[in-house]
Amino acid sequence: MLKTLLLLLITLLLTGCVLHPLGPLEKAPKHQFKKLQSYYPFAWGISTSSLQYEDRKVRRSSENYFQRDWDVLIEEHKAPPVGNALYSWSHFEKDLQALKKIGVNSYRFSIEWARVEPKPGHYNQAAIREYAQMAKSLKEAGIEPYVCLWHFTFPSWLVDQKDGSKTNWSHPLAREHWDRYVTMMTRNLAPYVTYYAPENEPNGQVLTAYIIGLWPPNHLLDFQGYKKAITLSADFFRDAALRIKAIQPEAKILSIEAIPYWYRGPLDPGGIIYNTVEHNAFDHLDKIYDLCDIIGFNYYYSQVAGPLSMLTQGSHRGTHFSMMGWRIDPPALGKLLRKIGKRYDKPMMITENGIATLDEQRRIKYLHDHLAEIATTMKEGYDVKGYFVWSLADNYEWHYGYTPKFGLAAMDPKTLERILKPSAFYYRSVIQSSQQAGRVLPPDPSGFQLQCIKSLSTLQQ
Repeated sequence: MLKTLLLLLITLLLTGCVLHPLGPLEKAPKHQFKKLQSYYPFAWGISTSSLQYEDRKVRRSSENYFQRDWDVLIEEHKAPPVGNALYSWSHFEKDLQALKKIGVNSYRFSIEWARVEPKPGHYNQAAIREYAQMAKSLKEAGIEPYVCLWHFTFPSWLVDQKDGSKTNWSHPLAREHWDRYVTMMTRNLAPYVTYYAPENEPNGQVLTAYIIGLWPPNHLLDFQGYKKAITLSADFFRDAALRIKAIQPEAKILSIEAIPYWYRGPLDPGGIIYNTVEHNAFDHLDKIYDLCDIIGFNYYYSQVAGPLSMLTQGSHRGTHFSMMGWRIDPPALGKLLRKIGKRYDKPMMITENGIATLDEQRRIKYLHDHLAEIATTMKEGYDVKGYFVWSLADNYEWHYGYTPKFGLAAMDPKTLERILKPSAFYYRSVIQSSQQAGRVLPPDPSGFQLQCIKSLSTLQQ
């Protein structure tokens, strides 16, 4: 009941005059789109993140012991425990083995800033070398590493528990230490890494931290803090992009923004809610797109921009919804590709796409239907350079804990092996058929029988 009342309050405020001055988005920075020249190179990838996959593997008494702002949330009982996640720090070889079986040519992982700099100015050189070794191991296996330098979490020393306005992006130490961190990581990764994403879903993180109040600094309806954090996160991105290019001119910079597809809804006078969510989707990207070689974005679902839709988000069940209540809408991905392609006139990547479900046939259909949309837009000339599934294995999903099942694999709790699911073999077949055809070509899922998948179980060995 309390949650419902809170959501109602948020909705009422969103439909009031507070955000009305935002109005519709400005005219698109670009009005054309770069015509696709060739399918090659196309990144067939999988995405993960440090907090959701890595075990800590450092004693509390060690000078390299680290805490993230998310660990502070857990200690305050505001988020479920992470534990050792998927042990990907101490057993990265398990991930690499699974990636090779699936046959991807690209893999996105993130660096944990807190692990690298556990205390202000103190750097864990062994951790830096280990991250570089991960990238090297991927490269040697024929898998292109895509490195994300920040995936939601900050070192806990950037948390000011007395003054939330000086936390994370806004902390007095943040900018200087971010610049050093980016410089240090780029110099160490440069021999093995070409593709860098400075930030993952900064627009989603800022919304959740300053409007919804779930993530540090846990501010509810702090519109001033929201606008400040959007600007600062864009400034941090620009700093990172320029530093990476200065050290490694041939590097490629990509964005990773959270972009659902929004439909205009009823009970939205003047389109106030629709305009607001569109601003959240694109304001950050508008501030950094010019420094991006590739416009990357994460797409999972569509939603109607209206009070009823927002109040019931997450509670839907049935054929058209995932186990998280997200609406499954593959055609909306095609609409987004056309919209983003025209707006920014740059190559694009889907940097995350996946479904939380226990039903492997649904996951396979989800993958097929979204890939079919990509194939269609590419035929129209839209320059799509890659597709990344979220995620390799069932993992920790922030406030949802370990309940949602997004993985193409599950972890054996005793051996820590990644046990591939039928969807992993389907994705493998997508990659093989597409590479043979020289275009995105997802096989018909109805012809991909689970019995046939079981016959491929030798690949688990």
